[in-house]
Amino acid sequence: MRSTLKTLTLSALAVATLAGCQSMMDDQTAKAPAAPKAKAVAAQINNDDLYEVAHEGRYYVFDDMAVYKDFIANGETPYRKVYIGEGPDNQTLVFGLTSKDKKKTSGIGSIDLYKGQQQAAEKFYGEMRNEDGRLYVFSTLADMEAVRQTGEAAYRFTQIGAGPNGETVVFVLNKTNKKKKPVALMAEFAARNQ
Repeated sequence: MRSTLKTLTLSALAVATLAGCQSMMDDQTAKAPAAPKAKAVAAQINNDDLYEVAHEGRYYVFDDMAVYKDFIANGETPYRKVYIGEGPDNQTLVFGLTSKDKKKTSGIGSIDLYKGQQQAAEKFYGEMRNEDGRLYVFSTLADMEAVRQTGEAAYRFTQIGAGPNGETVVFVLNKTNKKKKPVALMAEFAARNQ
């Protein structure tokens, strides 16, 4: 009987010890800081707009409208990446950068879009200013690339004097929308150029 009592006592002690250990583990788990959750940080892809300007023998490209507008007002951009002879007609190609992009070596929207390393967003907007005072407006990057290559738009809707500084505005169309007035593109242009 004594051995049975001893066995029961040892068993009770073992159960109590295990319960205590479990209780301590529960306390430590509750007090321990939660493991940091993996942040799903999606890279900001700037592929929804592009602005190009032929100016004084150079070809400027921007992916930020504020930097583009500042360039139009001042004729200069504080941060840039320059590629001599790589623009249309072997012009110097200048990418105007934002302050956050100035130290990047890759992942710059204007460079990636211009060089075909990134696909344009489905809802794309582009502007191109040439030295004869025309302002071309685009709803697709493919249309923009075609005008960059040829210097003209095969299909277009033109408004004389409709630009912010009285420029002729050419809304570039393509085979799929050539018979429709580009009402949405015109509204987008007006909203961006107020």
